[in-house]
Amino acid sequence: MNRVFQIETEHGARGHPKGMDLGLPGSWSYRPAFCGFEPTQLQFTIWPALWFSRALIESPRVWLGPADMKVLFVQRLDPLAGIGWAGTEALSTLAAALPVVVLLYCLVFARMRAPLAGLAGTLAALVLAVLVWGMPVSLSLLAFAQGALFGLMPIGLTVFAGLLLYNLTVETGAFDLVRASVGRVSSDPRLQAVLVSFCFGAFLEGAAGFGAPVAICGAILVGLGFPPIEAAALCLIANTSPVAYGSLGVPLVTLHSVTGIDTATLSVMAGHQLPFFSVFVPAVMLARVCTIRDLTAIWPALLVSGGSFGVFQYFFATAHLHGFGELYPLTDIGGGIFSLVVTASFLRFWKPPPMGDQSRKGTWTQPVGLKGEEPASAWPWVRAWIPFLLMSVLLMGAGYLRQIEEKQPIQLPGGIPSRIQVPLGKLHLGVQRDEKMRSKPEEREKAVFDFRWLTASGTSVLAAFALSAVVLGATRGQVGRSIRVTALQMTEPLPTIAFMLGLSAVTKYAGMDATLGHAFAQTGFLYPFFAAMLGWLGVFLTGSDSGSNALFGSLQKLTALELHSQGYMAGLDAGQAQVLVCASNSTGGVMGKMIDAQSIVVATAATNQMGQEARIFRIVVVYSVVLAALVGALVMLQANVPFFSLLVPHWSATGG
Repeated sequence: MNRVFQIETEHGARGHPKGMDLGLPGSWSYRPAFCGFEPTQLQFTIWPALWFSRALIESPRVWLGPADMKVLFVQRLDPLAGIGWAGTEALSTLAAALPVVVLLYCLVFARMRAPLAGLAGTLAALVLAVLVWGMPVSLSLLAFAQGALFGLMPIGLTVFAGLLLYNLTVETGAFDLVRASVGRVSSDPRLQAVLVSFCFGAFLEGAAGFGAPVAICGAILVGLGFPPIEAAALCLIANTSPVAYGSLGVPLVTLHSVTGIDTATLSVMAGHQLPFFSVFVPAVMLARVCTIRDLTAIWPALLVSGGSFGVFQYFFATAHLHGFGELYPLTDIGGGIFSLVVTASFLRFWKPPPMGDQSRKGTWTQPVGLKGEEPASAWPWVRAWIPFLLMSVLLMGAGYLRQIEEKQPIQLPGGIPSRIQVPLGKLHLGVQRDEKMRSKPEEREKAVFDFRWLTASGTSVLAAFALSAVVLGATRGQVGRSIRVTALQMTEPLPTIAFMLGLSAVTKYAGMDATLGHAFAQTGFLYPFFAAMLGWLGVFLTGSDSGSNALFGSLQKLTALELHSQGYMAGLDAGQAQVLVCASNSTGGVMGKMIDAQSIVVATAATNQMGQEARIFRIVVVYSVVLAALVGALVMLQANVPFFSLLVPHWSATGG
């Protein structure tokens, strides 16, 4: 096995007798490769573990290089290519999957606590990153830090703030009125689940994202009397079809940034796929808690809720084609509100038959009532909802500010920036993908801790908490108890989220994710199906549709071009093939949202079910795989069947 150190200095690249003396001025680049001798490089052959030990003993500075040196680590899709064995690509793919296998084994089969399972998966990723992919230790640790920081800010902050607001309404008694008012719309738990987790959850996904729908809706369902495990599963399954337009369309904007395809065009393609699934999501989520008979008994309400959201989603995703301007950032916000209002209005005139399965009846299926006397005036009812109204308004405002923030920094009085960006040392621009994965020859990976403290969802919810404490007349004791209860609930989820996102970052910067993605790209005619599954895998690995699009978007575009040139997807032109395959990364990815570790940990935190992550995963994984496969099947139809191909918009690199 040959590994190469390439040392670059201000005097040019040169070889060194040992290849490890880094006492040279300027910068150096570490490029792991299995290749032959070059004049400016030193090669030595040794088994990986022995080589690693020698490097670590002879010169720790190779791995922990001094701060004034810049490291360039070049990823390899097949890091085992030089061992002299056949089938190294398959071995590299298996090695890339090991961190996820370790995580799932510890979580699902060994039933370890989530933080310990996350730690085990992270350690496996770090060891493989260094020993197999040849990533310097310093960069691998910085990669973990980057992921962990993102896990805590903004995701951890969002979950903490959402639970804090919920706990305040419980402490002050406001949630009793919220629960009773939902019961007035419908006392049927099936429809309560639809109104809260699907309709209101879609609104929260559009306004905030980053775990807010699951965190807040999960807590509300538990407060309504739903069993915690069922509440968690319902919210996870519901948070699927809206995800591509979450946070005012951030996933599609991210996909545009790595593919160059217009965001509006990607929105049209997603709008020609996701509404088909939005219509059925309310029924799919209830399949977990209802018999077929009880499910079909409420089909009119399910059709109204899913259909109203699906129609709105289609119209806003494609509005610019009809002369209404680009409205796709408001798809989830408007769709969630529209579906909520239409469904609630429908339920004023249509009453569902009672659930017939006696074994599924319990305290959570009974009409929701008040513990005390019903307030005589309307104000207490209105005041009880003010915390959630404040949260919604502040989240929408933060979303609009976030769009401004993308174009130019927001300066507050006193010159205080609304966005703090901290490059993570040598990791920032210190990693380069394999040449097959780059959209530009010199493209490098960024690693910046981007803390948008003003527009972060958690900041908006914390502000809503502070204002709600005043509106609800909360005492110091009630506020203090809310904080203590929330802090206790978050003691396990916060380190778990940090480990899960840290693991994700290590696999990304080491190149393991790219190795897995490249394996999917070898499927030829079936690739449109696997393009959606690749997006699903990306969300499972990174924890977000945006992360999956950033990771695999470029690969999807390059693969679509290559396959089209080979005669596949012949019914489409090259631009259409790219649009279809790239958009499917996002639309297939949304079905993986319910099983990514971040979402499951958020769900257990919101429902106070820490330690039940494996059980929840086993509940939702089948739904996730089946829905992702159905998206893949739709993509196959759109790629190869003329009638369905009409749904694929045209696009060219020169615009249009």
